[in-house]
Amino acid sequence: MIDYERFRRTPLVRKPFDHLVVSGFLEASALEPVLSGFPAIEKGGSFPESELSFGPGFAALLEELRGPELRAAAAEKFGVDLAGRPTMVTVRGQARAKDGRIHTDTETKIVTVLLYLNPGWKDEGGRLRLLRSSASLDDYVADILPEAGTAVLFRCTDNAWHGHTPYVGERRAIQLNWVTDESVVHHEERRHRFSARLKKWLPV
Repeated sequence: MIDYERFRRTPLVRKPFDHLVVSGFLEASALEPVLSGFPAIEKGGSFPESELSFGPGFAALLEELRGPELRAAAAEKFGVDLAGRPTMVTVRGQARAKDGRIHTDTETKIVTVLLYLNPGWKDEGGRLRLLRSSASLDDYVADILPEAGTAVLFRCTDNAWHGHTPYVGERRAIQLNWVTDESVVHHEERRHRFSARLKKWLPV
């Protein structure tokens, strides 16, 4: 489902931190089964797959994202050793007014993959920006539409600042991380499960 050749051809950008943006990360034939199998998510925030129901196309994509070929390709691209590193996956379906604030990912994450699944995105809001600093969303080196099949990958360093422009509404994304060890996965999955179950009782 992943276009590995396109991924390998896409150059790594070194400044201000290691990243690449891959338009067409998914094969064209994969989009329909993935989109049709995307879980129904009515609340904001990140959900672990254990709290979601989804179709077979989406399930197949999650399996491939965790697989050895993408791991090897990402390790080669970033020049890092990902052998034996566990993976963690969360899914988002809705953006809230408070989302998109400038941040870096935690030091327990090694590489982040953000895969967007929003066909025909045209809104100025909800655009991911990779930033030179934490000062402003306008100080960016990349401004990325969350279009279906576009993936953004970056090294999780202390200067890997990113955020997205304000948007409220449906905004579908999968986040995959290779992390330092299994304790990170267990901690984050517990946190996200608790949050997901709490959201069921809260207003949208």
